[in-house]
Amino acid sequence: MVIVGGGWAGLTAAVELARHGLKPTVLEAARQPGGRARMTPFDDLHLDNGQHILLGAYRSLLRILQTLGVAESSVFRRLPLELVLRDAAGADVRLTAPSLPAPLNLLSGLLTATGLTLFERLAALRFVARARRDRFECAPDVPLADYLHACGQPPALTRALWQPLCLAALNVPVAQASTRIFLRVIRDAFFGARRDSDFLIPCADLGACLPRPAMDYIEQRGGAVRLGARALALHVRGGAVAGVGLRNATLAATHVVLAVAPQAAAQLLHGHAELAPIAAGLDGLGAQPICTAYLRYPEHVTLGREFVGALDATVQWLFDHGRLSGRAGLIAAVISGPGPHMRLAREALTERIVAEIARLYPAWPRPLTIKLIREKHATFAATPGVDACRPGPVTPVKGLWLAGDYTATGYPSTLEGAVRSGLVCARHVLESSQ
Repeated sequence: MVIVGGGWAGLTAAVELARHGLKPTVLEAARQPGGRARMTPFDDLHLDNGQHILLGAYRSLLRILQTLGVAESSVFRRLPLELVLRDAAGADVRLTAPSLPAPLNLLSGLLTATGLTLFERLAALRFVARARRDRFECAPDVPLADYLHACGQPPALTRALWQPLCLAALNVPVAQASTRIFLRVIRDAFFGARRDSDFLIPCADLGACLPRPAMDYIEQRGGAVRLGARALALHVRGGAVAGVGLRNATLAATHVVLAVAPQAAAQLLHGHAELAPIAAGLDGLGAQPICTAYLRYPEHVTLGREFVGALDATVQWLFDHGRLSGRAGLIAAVISGPGPHMRLAREALTERIVAEIARLYPAWPRPLTIKLIREKHATFAATPGVDACRPGPVTPVKGLWLAGDYTATGYPSTLEGAVRSGLVCARHVLESSQ
């Protein structure tokens, strides 16, 4: 049993299989596990290759942490829903959800939000009512901007609330975002349990959250995780999977889980006629970038809170790692989605980020050091109709399975989507093995 890809989807599938007594072998091309959510060095620090923020509604992820014996509080800071978004003029939009049952906490937070007019607050409530009346579905799927317009959302409210939330959740601006996927996130975050809307922000590097504990779990149960092992070919004989080809060897297998990025999965699927429709669908998945800049300021510099949104700027979110993880003076700046910033040279983009932060916090000194990370293929593009390109875990080839956040989880490209896909895939493998 071979799992190609040691990211969160592949490791989750392997953990679930190992939990049921199987001994999977995980092949990871990189020298460390984690996939697109991996560790990167910065001076004397070990940081994530991108800043992540999760939701209390991510039940699949929290469940796998329990399986691995990882306490939530050891890797995440759980914060109640409170959003502060600031523009360069110093005007704040603030939404705080009180400790009420869902969805009353959201409704109360919207009604009492500061920085929005009464008209805008009532319009936000109309959007929530419309989404609930539509059962959080949109058929046919349309750009979120169109749905917001149909719900009577004023442009100022979209700027101050829906656009930042959409970019944070889907990594796509409202003009191109899938309404269907956005509504699912709203449903899960705000219409379940009250704690579902909490933010979970890593307070340790993500490797300590799942990848390293998962490796230990798999190996302690007789499985294996091979790093620096790139799968170059998929072998199929007589309509069934036969194994995977490595650089100098072939690894025979009666079950193979492809848990790599969609572009890499498509390359392995091409050349097999029965898998051509899936490969074509993966080719149709667009990709969206995320940029994260880590800025090291003197230790006295702080946001005064764990994170803050930025309006009308290239930078969209700032995270204070002094408050999150005790690394005083370390600020993470996040830019989600596409834009002109992706065409800038590294030095030009770095200077723009520094200048925008200086406008928001003019008393801060210039950062001492900066590390810029640009992930050009950070997520799939959650645009209208994308669900038609997202395959399920089962393929026409016996013993070949798919896992990854791009599969048909119903979720955007998130760690929860990756974990959810790994669990679902593992259950299919187990059922077929009985």
